[in-house]
Amino acid sequence: MRVVPLDQTFTRWDELLALIVASFASMNGRIDPPSSALKLTAESLAEKSRAEIGHVAIDGEKLAGCLFLRPEADCLYVGKLAVLPEAQGKGLGRRLLAIAEETAAALGLPALRLETRIELTDNRAVFAAGGFSRTAEKAHPGFARTTFVEMRKVLAPPICVA
Repeated sequence: MRVVPLDQTFTRWDELLALIVASFASMNGRIDPPSSALKLTAESLAEKSRAEIGHVAIDGEKLAGCLFLRPEADCLYVGKLAVLPEAQGKGLGRRLLAIAEETAAALGLPALRLETRIELTDNRAVFAAGGFSRTAEKAHPGFARTTFVEMRKVLAPPICVA
């Protein structure tokens, strides 16, 4: 399996959309409000790739995973981390997060940040096992209750060799 950056040569937006929808399908009916993944289109994904740093994992010729990264003032935001259901549990998510860490280091950013829904305790456990800590509980607009958890992973500072 290879992981490649999304660039101007990428044209498989419909397939990428199907990957994200399939990856997030288990959340349907479990989270409220519904996932923003359901509002994506092939066109909005192409736009997202121009505004953010995207990567896609390709298994043979099939898209198997992706993630989008957005630099912020003090961290790199990890969004739309998606792995096909049949490819989950095989280390692809960890590999994509390692790319996020490498990207943050290259940009001089000291941490990764992500958000996961309050209902998805299994996701939070996976991220916690990968070094992420809960930093905030927040609500989507119009909700009085917590709807998502923010998590951060502080990255090791680069080693300087004199």
